[in-house]
Amino acid sequence: MSPEHLQEVARGALEELKAIDIRSLDVRELTTVTDYMLLATGTSGRHVRALADEVAEQVRTQGGRPLGTEGLDSAEWVLIDLGDVLVHIMQREAREFYDLEKLWGESAPQGGG
Repeated sequence: MSPEHLQEVARGALEELKAIDIRSLDVRELTTVTDYMLLATGTSGRHVRALADEVAEQVRTQGGRPLGTEGLDSAEWVLIDLGDVLVHIMQREAREFYDLEKLWGESAPQGGG
């Protein structure tokens, strides 16, 4: 699955379960770790977990396989590693505090936003 398609599948899952402020950052020029970072906000720990589960399920449905998931226990910030796409799902307070858009986004072209 291409990085662009993988990102679309993840975004669709986030939209389906009403994630807030979904942003895509193209970080290909900034790092070799991944091509895109997808950021989204959940309204509670339960919502963050549900969003993470839906992303993983939709990726599997399309023939992909998440490489790993971190943060489900506290669900303040869940990271789903899809290889070419890293999905960060955070509660509002964590997203504001870590401000990944500023950290990665100032020089990254933004897409789909």
